[in-house]
Amino acid sequence: MSTLKLSILIFLCAVITACSQVTPFEDRQREPGTTYIYKGESKPGNPAICYNPLFYSKENILERADKLCQENNPETHAELVDVAYFSCRLFVPSKAYYKCVASK
Repeated sequence: MSTLKLSILIFLCAVITACSQVTPFEDRQREPGTTYIYKGESKPGNPAICYNPLFYSKENILERADKLCQENNPETHAELVDVAYFSCRLFVPSKAYYKCVASK
């Protein structure tokens, strides 16, 4: 195998490995140097969670969204608003949008 082919193979393996996170995550990052300015679609009262529906059920994602809502306000729970497909990373393609509502 030539050096060029080996280099391309190593590069492709590194790229695929970098994109291979399959655990669900909240689509939010804090803007550096600030406390309350966030980048991403998830807000404290409206969590957005990226996930892979092949590995995680909607119930698992709802539990995660409930936790995020209760971190903000302990007397709330999450309700599903919408699901967008192919809007996150390669191996985590689905994004579920929730809103935090008061518990009954």
